[in-house]
Amino acid sequence: MAGMGQPVVERLREFLRSLKPGARALLIAELERSILRGDDSTGSDLILTELRRSFRGGGIEASRIGDHARLFFQPLEPFLVDEALDHKHRGRLARSTLEPIWLWLSNTVMPEEARAYGEAVETALLESDAARAKALADAFQGQAVERLQIALDRLAKDDKAERQLCVQLGTTWALEDVQTVVGVLRAREALATLGTQLPGHIKSLAGPPLEAVKAQIDAAASANADVILYALVLLIDRLAASWQLIRLATKAAGADSGARAAVTPYGVAVTVVLAELERLVRELAADLKSGRGIAVVAMLRDIHDAVRGLRSEIDLPADSAWGKQLTTIRSDLSKLLSAEIELVGGRMRRLLRLRPAKEIVPNSTVDADEVNEVEILIGFVVACRSYVGEFAISEVTQRAVADAQQYLDTGTRGLIDALRAAGDADRAFRRSQLDAAVRFCGKVFGKEYAALLAKSAEVAAQDNGERKAFARG
Repeated sequence: MAGMGQPVVERLREFLRSLKPGARALLIAELERSILRGDDSTGSDLILTELRRSFRGGGIEASRIGDHARLFFQPLEPFLVDEALDHKHRGRLARSTLEPIWLWLSNTVMPEEARAYGEAVETALLESDAARAKALADAFQGQAVERLQIALDRLAKDDKAERQLCVQLGTTWALEDVQTVVGVLRAREALATLGTQLPGHIKSLAGPPLEAVKAQIDAAASANADVILYALVLLIDRLAASWQLIRLATKAAGADSGARAAVTPYGVAVTVVLAELERLVRELAADLKSGRGIAVVAMLRDIHDAVRGLRSEIDLPADSAWGKQLTTIRSDLSKLLSAEIELVGGRMRRLLRLRPAKEIVPNSTVDADEVNEVEILIGFVVACRSYVGEFAISEVTQRAVADAQQYLDTGTRGLIDALRAAGDADRAFRRSQLDAAVRFCGKVFGKEYAALLAKSAEVAAQDNGERKAFARG
């Protein structure tokens, strides 16, 4: 039943967020391997998304707002994102803005009402009367919507006051953020009902599921057309492929024309999808830069599918605002991927370079963290071969993979010889280089080749030991 899906998904999200970092990392690796093998693992996209978010959210400080403020903002939870404030997406709100918005509301917009509300909620919670606390929050939300709208109307006419609010909230998107709060709170009842009606996870938004979802959103928006934007944001988090949201726009337009879709209430679906695509690209760039490799290959696949879906399912003229935005995204992706791909050869060579024994610190090894990062990067570059068409990275990818194959094929022979002849001081370093080469070969040539190299390393180590024993004898 559709209405049963959301509680199950929420429980899944809570469980995934409760896992220890090591368990999350292992689960991410296994799910990504499953996706790359082409296994039909229902729900894996949802799980990977939640795991990536839990990793990124791990360093975010909890808000200092009290229980009464959290209760006030509760309807906004599905629309919050844990990311920097330098980007604004329609219908979304950065979690870090909640505290400054609450301080502005309770100190400037309606201080007396906020104080009375806070005291009443605290009393209700102390008496374990959750129902009363929720009713108080609902009543205060209704008051706040009206007062915040008045404040917005005033700020729209006062540039100085708007700049001051931007300083108070710590974002250049102050008016838009407050409008999001107003929009969600105004539609909170309709959105709550819709949230229980929509499926918890939609593998394919097409055919009967598309018809049913559109009918549900139409019904929710019958009294307030602004509900559509927030309904689409609510829906996109439940789609296995976020780009499929645009099918609501083409359905409403009755054609795949971007121009026709733009004049329908569902045209905003294209804006939401493009914003989500930009957010995915920023996440990919951050993960590649950090070296953490949080399912970057699966993320690249999601981005590729989204770009292809936008290009194939809706006609976005190159000179239109949407068309230009998509072109910019593809260009930024090409630059990002090309820069990362071009790094792999140099980083791999630095780790595996044959060094004179005098350059090696006795009993040292290659840096394990850097080996992990380079292994992730090599796997990423190899995976890029499947996505060169949409990102215009064919030449740089083919060159990087060919260079890696040639270097590993020839360079590992020297590493084996060096290990066989190593002394006591440099043996550990030589072995760690070969161990790194085995991992890299597993990404470039496959497990069988890596296993053969690992066996050769063992033989070289044994030869070294036998030679040392013979010399001592």
